[in-house]
Amino acid sequence: MGRFGVLGKIFTLVAAVAIVSVGGTAYYMQVLSSNRLIISTTTSLFDTGVLDKIERHFEDTHSIDLNFLSVGTGLAIKFAERGDVDMILVHAPTKEFAFLEGGYGLCRKIVAYNFFTIVGPEADPAEIADVSPEEALTRIANAGRSGETTWVSRGDDSGTHIKEKGLWNNAGFDLTTLQGESWYIEAGAGMGETLLITEEHSAYTLADMGTYLKYFNDNLITLRSLVTQGQPLLNVYSAIAVNRTLHSNANFDGAIAFIKFLVSEEGQQVINDYGQDLYGQGLFFPAARLLEENTNSTLAQWIQEFAFLNGCECPPEYQNGQFQLYS
Repeated sequence: MGRFGVLGKIFTLVAAVAIVSVGGTAYYMQVLSSNRLIISTTTSLFDTGVLDKIERHFEDTHSIDLNFLSVGTGLAIKFAERGDVDMILVHAPTKEFAFLEGGYGLCRKIVAYNFFTIVGPEADPAEIADVSPEEALTRIANAGRSGETTWVSRGDDSGTHIKEKGLWNNAGFDLTTLQGESWYIEAGAGMGETLLITEEHSAYTLADMGTYLKYFNDNLITLRSLVTQGQPLLNVYSAIAVNRTLHSNANFDGAIAFIKFLVSEEGQQVINDYGQDLYGQGLFFPAARLLEENTNSTLAQWIQEFAFLNGCECPPEYQNGQFQLYS
């Protein structure tokens, strides 16, 4: 039911109101709320199908119906701030920190990571293969201004768009200037649609590796992954529960149950295994296991430097007594 979460929510609420008396409505609404968890999440997690796999495993052992709303990270957080969802699953640490500090969220846990990649046509007119991200963007800009190529930006305030803007800034470019140039196109779309637009234009774009691999292996695009790995391209996913003190209807207990599952041995294994049979490699990597066991000290340090707030994934004042998540 995850792919139709919002419609399902509306239908269920309408049905509940229709079948119960006025006196019993509050009781049924409470029961329905406790058995349903609405999660606003990124298009990269949704489009790859990993959430479908996670949902099946979670619902096998929990009497909670997961409902996913797939949007860019910026919009996912706005829904949570309004109290329209119970938790978020996103990948933009700076926005996540603001969400916590604003009193909207609690119990942040880092659950997964992968890497972004700069993709482009096989001919690679800007000659960016295997150079640093900053050098790649410089070459793309030069080639674009010479009429040789095009860049497609997400342009949607998503986690990917935030990462992209940071990379352009690190390469020494002013985003406002770029937006006024003809070779720089803003799609205002999710990751999958942006990849299709990039394919249509034989252009370049920044993509999360998971969505890229799915679209490439499903023969939806012929774009090549040209710049990969490295700390600047790190992509970290976190889960955060909505603060029920601020939004009393939030299913906080359900959110905590799902977060615990995501960082459990079973949940981390689902994340680790997803895609290996179809794509020859996993699309995402289990971050909780990595951080707890420090199996790769370099990667653990990268995640800490990029995605920790005041030295930890969730400062104590936002842990809401769920200390077992952080022990």
